[in-house]
Amino acid sequence: MKLLKALTGVAGAIALTTGSAFADDLRWKMPVAFATNLPGLGSPAAWVADNLTTASDGSIQVRVYEPGKLVPPFDILQSVSDGKVSAGYTWIGYDQGKVPAVPLFAAVPFGMKPWAYIGWYYFGGGHELLQETYANKGFKVHAQLCGIIGPETAGWYANKIESLDDYKGMKIRFAGLGGKVLEKLGASVTMMPGGELYQALEKGTIDATEFSMPAIDQILGFDQIVKYNLFPGWHQQFTAQYMLINKDEWDGASDAQKALVEASCTAATTRGLAEGEYKNGAVLAGFQDKGVQADQIPREVLEELKAVTQEVLKEEASKDEDFKRVYESQQAFMESYKVWDERAYLPADL
Repeated sequence: MKLLKALTGVAGAIALTTGSAFADDLRWKMPVAFATNLPGLGSPAAWVADNLTTASDGSIQVRVYEPGKLVPPFDILQSVSDGKVSAGYTWIGYDQGKVPAVPLFAAVPFGMKPWAYIGWYYFGGGHELLQETYANKGFKVHAQLCGIIGPETAGWYANKIESLDDYKGMKIRFAGLGGKVLEKLGASVTMMPGGELYQALEKGTIDATEFSMPAIDQILGFDQIVKYNLFPGWHQQFTAQYMLINKDEWDGASDAQKALVEASCTAATTRGLAEGEYKNGAVLAGFQDKGVQADQIPREVLEELKAVTQEVLKEEASKDEDFKRVYESQQAFMESYKVWDERAYLPADL
């Protein structure tokens, strides 16, 4: 009898604890901007969904929808904000037309290395600035950093790029602030989802494209059509992905549920970076075996690109107060960080 009472008491305590932590189960639909088979870019979304179900013992269930199956990739922000879906996983730089400052949280030309960016984001006020940026433009979302990868390539081209003049008149898919830089150089910049790029290259709708790092570009097959792959990825030294959650859904979640989302996304950020760093070297070596010419941008050309980039960033800062505030915060951090970066890390050629 005493044993029965003891077991009943333990069961009651577990039920009480579970009830207080997870008052209501969460059932979220989450469209994604990237196919979940893309390492580091799409794979974190699937991992987070699985991990949340396991860690919450089923209290949180997130159903992932591949690109275009529920919401078009470029409509994720609006759909989440409007409550049409509870969550979405995307590269928020796609929404620079609606929220001019968000590319600073997604990829900045000549910007921070991935680990420097997450240092600023977690400890330099970046997370809070992002929430304010969305709210100031009227979007009802909670944004959680949920993936990051290292540098992209500077693009895939049919012909060798020997100077910035080669961009004049070129039809190229290029994202975010880097696209604005190429527009200044006379390129015709277009934006389209990754799943459409192979066909666009094949049909000549675009002359060239950038999309991501070698481990991803290989899956998309760009090397089958064009053979010049340019490095370094000056326009995206880091690429950050986010889980966007409808603000009412987020506010209605318990503290325990929020903590699991935050912890899962933080883990996914680490895993995404690790996956890319592990795979890219071997893939890049394989490209060269397929006849792809991997060209390095000369330093003098990089310096020209950097000068144009600084013009673009200052122009954008002059047009939007949120952009100015975030840009200045990042620049202040980079100024102090470079003292550490230049002294602490070995030179790449040593």
